[in-house]
Amino acid sequence: MSAPVPVMVPLINPNENEALLAALKVQAGQFVAPGELIAVLETTKSTYDLAVESGGYIAGLGYQQGNTISAGEILCYLVESPDIVAPRRPSRAMPATSEPSSSLPAGLRITQPALALAREQGLDFARLPTGQLVTEAVVRQFLELSSDGAPARAALPVDPAALIIYGGGGHGKSLIDMVRTLGGYHLVGVVDDGKPAGSQVLGFEFLGGAEVLAELYLRGVRLAVNAVGGIGNLAPRLKVFDSLEQAGFTCPTLVHPTAMVEGSATLSDGVQVFPHAYVGSDVRVGFGCIVNTGAIVSHDGVLGDYSNVSPGAMLAGGVEVGPRALIGMGVTINLGVKVGAAARIGNSATVIADVPAGGVVHAGSIWRG
Repeated sequence: MSAPVPVMVPLINPNENEALLAALKVQAGQFVAPGELIAVLETTKSTYDLAVESGGYIAGLGYQQGNTISAGEILCYLVESPDIVAPRRPSRAMPATSEPSSSLPAGLRITQPALALAREQGLDFARLPTGQLVTEAVVRQFLELSSDGAPARAALPVDPAALIIYGGGGHGKSLIDMVRTLGGYHLVGVVDDGKPAGSQVLGFEFLGGAEVLAELYLRGVRLAVNAVGGIGNLAPRLKVFDSLEQAGFTCPTLVHPTAMVEGSATLSDGVQVFPHAYVGSDVRVGFGCIVNTGAIVSHDGVLGDYSNVSPGAMLAGGVEVGPRALIGMGVTINLGVKVGAAARIGNSATVIADVPAGGVVHAGSIWRG
């Protein structure tokens, strides 16, 4: 008899260890087929559909809808028969704190180091944001500690329209123009780790690198756009998202006025939809995705977090693109094809069969699997 298979909670977003069990699609004893959706998890940044890789009966279901679960915990087990008892669940080591939960504002999620620092400095917990995981770095931004550890000054009032763009290259220029076209934002300047502070791009000043994020936060800026495209190497783009999250910034969704997004489509935070792109009916676009100029994502498509669809790419109905996948310019992907996580599809390729996770489809080729 096969051993019970644990279904683990994945780490959905970097530096955000917990997720809300927003929807539970199964119950104890229920049979599920391979690939079947069993739960929907939500973080402050995105939504994740949790599906099983193998079939079996649900056993040892230890959570209910509405619970908060940490990455790496076991949601349930898959067993061969409904009468099999699941293994005893490993004990959860919860960090101890002397701070009664009743004394913290409702909805505040704060790490233990951040909690200790805030208590030590006498910070009013009501000032901390509730829409994110509050880290030690976020607490320091509110305190702006001087060299001797004494609070220097408080943060200025939040300007809800203030926005920075992180990255001043070609992708950044396109986003500067998009923000100008959209209106409604106050573009404070551009952050770039490789540009000298005080120089300019398209009339906006380079403010410095990642080291200025804390100061900008204290100045009341809370919105940031990740303008590092990452089409050749996704790591720098992911690093920018991580830096922005650690600093407490939120990434708004930007849709160019000439783009068409159907009303039934769902766009997560940080998504960028460029001029003349089309996002079809019931499409789901994950956190931090790029749908570039003239790209088409047809009905019922799915773009996983951080995926990048380059200019002129055409994705037919029901195409599913995994997280961190890169789709090149002019690519054509046939109806219902699945592109695995972190796959790379070269320019002008035609994809008529599923591409495995991490797979590479060379430019101009026809992929038949």
